[in-house]
Amino acid sequence: MAGTWTIGRVLGWTSDHFKRREIDSPRLTAELLLGAVLGLDRVALYTDFERPLVKGELAAYHALIERRAAGEPTHYLLGRREFFGRSFRVDPRVLVPRPETELVVEAALQRLAEGTAARVLDLCTGSGCIGLSLAAERALLHVVATDSSAAALEVARANAQALGVGERVDLLQGDLFEPVGQQRFALIASNPPYVESGVIAKLSAEVQREPRAALDGGTDGLCLLRRIVAAAGEHLEAGGSLILEIGDRQGPALLELLSAAGLVDAAIRNDWAGFHRVALARRA
Repeated sequence: MAGTWTIGRVLGWTSDHFKRREIDSPRLTAELLLGAVLGLDRVALYTDFERPLVKGELAAYHALIERRAAGEPTHYLLGRREFFGRSFRVDPRVLVPRPETELVVEAALQRLAEGTAARVLDLCTGSGCIGLSLAAERALLHVVATDSSAAALEVARANAQALGVGERVDLLQGDLFEPVGQQRFALIASNPPYVESGVIAKLSAEVQREPRAALDGGTDGLCLLRRIVAAAGEHLEAGGSLILEIGDRQGPALLELLSAAGLVDAAIRNDWAGFHRVALARRA
């Protein structure tokens, strides 16, 4: 197509291209990718709508468009994801943090008042979004975060340093509770894998680019959730809380698991769409 490629024109073309490719949020995705190329936020794009792009900018933007259309997650292309008001580094070593996971952080903060000096455990930490957000929000917390993936912990470590909380966060490699031995905590939080194994192949190309180990919860999606709930009481202080992200239909199963484990005050909270999303309980 002839003519000058301005910011406005290229955003319109890209949005239409993404719509045809059935990319989620096509206009937003186009804006985020172009903003990354030009070093501009979304507001600046619109205040400079008639600015022409030079050849190198167009080439860099086109490369991102092709990669996104091929299924690479937007936030891997950007190298970051906003979560609970902070920017987290993300790449193919970790799951991209979802807005729903912020509900886990909110629930935890409700149980960790300002000025609380406590120890918190974040299982399956991935990028560190839950544990590091808690450390950033509560200056007296000490967070221990575990993950079976050494590669994921490298990302979490970079995020901890970038957020200035590295001195109050221990990042340990291992399976769930194994790295913490007999330690007990005031609160345990986790966004473990909870997708049914047979469902993963039906998910979007974007999601399938994320680490399978961070998604696959076994045949019924409850494999790791069962293990976490069963062992949580041994690692909670008296009155300590367990807060878990869960699948949208897993609430009844979690209530049964929490009760069988002897935890009390079990409850399920829904997300903004009305689906089961967070399971909560505490040790008596």
